[in-house]
Amino acid sequence: MQYAFGLHELAVEDAQTFHLRPKIERYDGGFELAILRTARYDDEREEIDTGEISIFLGKNFVITVRKGVASELHGARARLEEHPELLRVGSASVMWAILDQMVDCYAPVVAELDRDIEQIEGTVFSGTVAPTERIYFLRREVSDFYRAVHPLLAVLASQTQPNKWPAELLPYFRDVYDHLVLVSEEVAAQRDVLGTILEANIAVISVEQNKITLRQSATMEQLTIFASVFLPLSFVVGFFGQNFDWLVTHIQSFAAFAILGIGGLVLPCLLLFLWFRRRANVPPQ
Repeated sequence: MQYAFGLHELAVEDAQTFHLRPKIERYDGGFELAILRTARYDDEREEIDTGEISIFLGKNFVITVRKGVASELHGARARLEEHPELLRVGSASVMWAILDQMVDCYAPVVAELDRDIEQIEGTVFSGTVAPTERIYFLRREVSDFYRAVHPLLAVLASQTQPNKWPAELLPYFRDVYDHLVLVSEEVAAQRDVLGTILEANIAVISVEQNKITLRQSATMEQLTIFASVFLPLSFVVGFFGQNFDWLVTHIQSFAAFAILGIGGLVLPCLLLFLWFRRRANVPPQ
């Protein structure tokens, strides 16, 4: 096929390689090579499937090389069948039909991304922590989609120049370009919104961590108070629990038990109460 249509070897090599950016190049021999990125949203996986279409456009022929599941061309054929007058213009009408279908396929992808972003946005701004991994993944998807859409603006702008194509086709190329501008602006806005959502989610995570820290501090404070209360009580109980002869012989009446035993427990509690109350009334420095 390369020799039959006089295709340049570098053009054939480009068609066999997956590219990240769309482009159009003109080669000796009177043909152009257009490399375009396609996209389709998979509802089950909630991911964007990308593909690539390489178009060899000559004066009397059009050859397409497709890669990926998102590179069907049935819609382009239907467009040409709806406009038979454009087929008489020549092979350039096939270029328009493919570009028109590809840009139209971008719109459902943008709509599905909007839906995913709204779900995450509602979760984050309701004060609930959203999965950070999901936000990062969605932002990466939008960035990849942006790299497929935005460079195509320059490619399409070059196709809308006067005398580039027959006069009958120029309005159709301009219409595709206008649609692509809207898609590019929406994708750029989505990328900015996801950046804001990511920052807001980090802030929500920080608030939740602060709440956990405060709860832990309150728990530790309560445990400290209990430990402070029982420490002198444990000392008193341990002291009087010793089997010394003096303790056995002198604590033989209820009065001695009340003074030494119960009083030894009540007095530390009273002193601790007065100390905690005094600290509570001391203004912070």
